[in-house]
Amino acid sequence: MRRVLLDKVGSVAANCHLGREVRVGPEIPAVEGGVVVLRVLNAKSAYNQHELPSGRFSQVKPGDVVAGALGHRKALFGYSGHLPERVTAGDRLNLLNLGGVIGVCDGINPDLGEPFVGEVIGQVLHFPVLGERVGFPAHISQGAIPLEAALDAGGVPVVAVVGTCMNAGKTQAACALVQAFAHRGLKVAAGKATGVSLRRDVLAMEDAGARRTLIFTDLGVVTTTAEVAPRVARTILTRLAADRPDVIVLELGDGVLGLYGVDAILADPGLKGAFGAIVLAANDPVAAWGGVRLLEERFGLATSAVTGPATDNVAGTRLVERETGVAAINARSDPARLADAVLARLHVEPQPERDEDG
Repeated sequence: MRRVLLDKVGSVAANCHLGREVRVGPEIPAVEGGVVVLRVLNAKSAYNQHELPSGRFSQVKPGDVVAGALGHRKALFGYSGHLPERVTAGDRLNLLNLGGVIGVCDGINPDLGEPFVGEVIGQVLHFPVLGERVGFPAHISQGAIPLEAALDAGGVPVVAVVGTCMNAGKTQAACALVQAFAHRGLKVAAGKATGVSLRRDVLAMEDAGARRTLIFTDLGVVTTTAEVAPRVARTILTRLAADRPDVIVLELGDGVLGLYGVDAILADPGLKGAFGAIVLAANDPVAAWGGVRLLEERFGLATSAVTGPATDNVAGTRLVERETGVAAINARSDPARLADAVLARLHVEPQPERDEDG
């Protein structure tokens, strides 16, 4: 066991509440969510930041000692990587995303260049028994919200924001809805149920007016999969509904045809029944057409509105509406109309101004 001073802590390890100084051990379990320390060896001019637990971004430089969590990533427009079979001090691993997920990169996006490479220093230890010097491997499940098997949305209306792929405008749409709902006097909660750990999106929802937010990382999950995603979604909705908001906005990161479990959530009978409205974010009219058909034919879900870059101008909007029969409303230029369309589907009425106890 040795003491190590950290330069940065990835937001993926926020549950562990790490300080500047940590104790590390040489035995490193190769498990998803295990918190490890590495020393960065190379420089990058793009995709070169680290999201801290506070949500701030800090530039990563050669020599930085960073703490993150072992995991995997299967991003369409980012790095792809897997959990190593074994990890020992001195191994070289990669930073797979801005949140501090660490693994073996097996797929590179040309726009991002080579990923950060780091030399593994050791396993972060935590000491749960006061006064004892026995350290246990730190894991992001420490202090996490436990996953729940049952869903209890308490009758709170839920709008699910899904996308045809990454970077289709899902978070933009979710934030636009949150802000527009809040401006109508509604108490709004928001969450993100799938993806790879990064707090940026739920923090943006808070900035937009969400009273409470949750992300799968809060549940001790580094990267969602089809096996865990439905339980994550049930837990997030149950926890958010316990505060009795007027409406919940739930973003499903990645795309309907992705590897993070969006399809498993949409196929779950209980979750489907909780979704009062579905907003589809699409990059182009073909994606919008395919997404609407996929939601209906594979999952039995009707799309309430289409948004995203496919609706950025009149030509795209008219084409989407002509081919899908669904209202196409841009979240950036017309958030109020998008919110009205969703509220009408949810049968939720705007509320008068009220205080925090109202």
